Amino acid sequence: MTRLAPEADERADAQRSLVYRVEGLTKTYGEGENAVHALRGVDLVASAGAMIVLLGPSGSGKSTLLNILGGLDHATSGHAWFHDRDVTAFDDDALTEYRRRNVGFVFQFYNLVASLTARENVSLITEISDNPMDPADALAMVGLEARLDHFPAQLSGGEQQRVAIARAIAKRPEVLLCDEPTGALDSQTGTRVLAALDQVNRELGTTTFVITHNAVIADIADEVLLFGDGRITGRRHNAVRASPMGLTW
Repeated sequence: MTRLAPEADERADAQRSLVYRVEGLTKTYGEGENAVHALRGVDLVASAGAMIVLLGPSGSGKSTLLNILGGLDHATSGHAWFHDRDVTAFDDDALTEYRRRNVGFVFQFYNLVASLTARENVSLITEISDNPMDPADALAMVGLEARLDHFPAQLSGGEQQRVAIARAIAKRPEVLLCDEPTGALDSQTGTRVLAALDQVNRELGTTTFVITHNAVIADIADEVLLFGDGRITGRRHNAVRASPMGLTW
């Protein structure tokens, strides 16, 4: 059997460890003078198991990027590879399958079904997944093992957001995309939500993107991507990730 040279082995290992590779990604809404350039040529790579924070003001392109990576929107040009598959080339059926199998979403608003308990809300995902977690296990991972049979109205905002996280991770996604998950929460409650995301990332190895406009949150990341006017304007790597419980907002 032919063996690769050591440097070729290293390149192959690095390629396999990449979850996303993005090149020249653009997104334009509208045409002519009314065109809005949401992304203006974004390049990035994301390694397996990384915690990545996207930091920047509203309208800087952060949500647009995650919507394209998550298969919720189409790029105008450029490419976004998930492993060796070009997500930007997927048709609608392929995008649906990609989202179902590979991606979990957490948004600012929880979107829980009011008439279902926490366990039942999580079960909505596990019933259509190939290799799901037990809903009780997913809820326990985010610290809600004592709230399984409570309805959303009986839960605080932070607890509802943690149910949303449990619902997202219960299908064991390879990627977790979080758009302002603490945006509607006070600092103490938001810290608990970030701690849940941190635990999921560390224990499950889920590549996690977190959008925020709060610079303090960037300290929990492996990598910080700074956004402005549809571009990545800077990058920062944290040699040591901060504990969410130690953040002061």
